[in-house]
Amino acid sequence: MPVRWRSPKKHTGTPADLVVVGLGNPGDEFAGSRHNVGAEALEVLAARHGQSLGKSREAALVAEIRVDGRRVVLALPQTFMNKSGEAVRALVRRWSIVEHLDRLVVIHDELDLPPGRIKVKHGGGLAGHNGLRSIKAHLHTAEFTRIRIGVGKPPDPKAGADYVLKRPGRADRELLADAVERAADAASALLEAPVDAVMNSFN
Repeated sequence: MPVRWRSPKKHTGTPADLVVVGLGNPGDEFAGSRHNVGAEALEVLAARHGQSLGKSREAALVAEIRVDGRRVVLALPQTFMNKSGEAVRALVRRWSIVEHLDRLVVIHDELDLPPGRIKVKHGGGLAGHNGLRSIKAHLHTAEFTRIRIGVGKPPDPKAGADYVLKRPGRADRELLADAVERAADAASALLEAPVDAVMNSFN
């Protein structure tokens, strides 16, 4: 029987105002693939604030930034996609948002959206995404905010895994590059406005 994670009774330190996680697979062989667009958006956010991501004990590359006095944590799990929840669980504990999961934002690829479309969503289904499934399994809830970057459906529905692990062609790559920038914009907007307002602006 798997061991259920239980949050500690007390958390020390002030909770982060936002923890933004970009999903992807580590390693050069996965860079530029459809599955790594969430990680790309996270790297864009870090670059915009002049920060580099450093190793942490949470199995993630992390940068902590200040935006108008608020603490924002940017994190890139170094687990493979289907084990993303291991890193996310550790991150929400370290930055004391176990009881504030509305402050967790996960950026990820989405087969159910056309290439280049982004959509902000809070809670709901997982659409078969292995990274989200792992996060839900470790946090025991899906009530966190997602920024979904559309990568489109594969020509063969049975080839989804191969499709997301491949690099897109030039036309889709241009669409995805723009979507990555807008996903970073949406993550920043979540500091300034409630999720419903950000959804109205970006969806």
